[in-house]
Amino acid sequence: MVIYGRNAVHEALRAGRRRVHEVWATHGAAREPWLREAGVPVHTADPAEIARRAASDAHQGLAARVDGYHYAGAAELLRAPGPLIVALDEVQDPQNLGAIARTAEGVGATGLVITERRSAEVTPAACKASAGAVEWLPIARVRNLAEFLGEAKEAGCWCWGADATEEAVHYLEPDWTGGVVLVLGAEGKGLRPRVAASCDGLVKLPLRGRLDSLNVSAAAAALLYGILQRRVDSAS
Repeated sequence: MVIYGRNAVHEALRAGRRRVHEVWATHGAAREPWLREAGVPVHTADPAEIARRAASDAHQGLAARVDGYHYAGAAELLRAPGPLIVALDEVQDPQNLGAIARTAEGVGATGLVITERRSAEVTPAACKASAGAVEWLPIARVRNLAEFLGEAKEAGCWCWGADATEEAVHYLEPDWTGGVVLVLGAEGKGLRPRVAASCDGLVKLPLRGRLDSLNVSAAAAALLYGILQRRVDSAS
């Protein structure tokens, strides 16, 4: 896999979770101290060559050939003490996957769960959108999200789905301490009925403007920072 973008390459080197085989950098990017100290071959290249290797013009002067992404096990996430897990129900845009991973890592979430089918994977575009967060945040793939939520409940987690339906409660109403799974639905479709029914309850964000919904990554950011604040307040 060839990843690209300054943060994506930097975090892959810094995290060390997968091998970085070689890096292509423009003359300016090659002067970065962290790149010179990385201990991997660095090839100086012009922007056009890097764009060709990265298959993207959004490379910021850096691309790297790395091992494929190693997904975590869902059971491993559930074994963590009082986990905070974000589960995505067929979110298909790699930009959204990356943005959600960046927020999840920022709030200290235990990990992210995605579905094996009809879901964005950890591609180079998702790595770039996450600013390298996918190198630190464990991400698991499951065949059946509803079954995973059942396993999460058996492990002592409360599962809350984000939804704008009438029965959903204000997002700060639940007790967000202990083991929690926050489930977010696909772009434009929301949660599938079986996934929503597998949740312990549904939560929604207040919307005071003229639009009736938020982008899934924006909703994830608002919800996760609300949850983080409740967890911090509870621990103090």
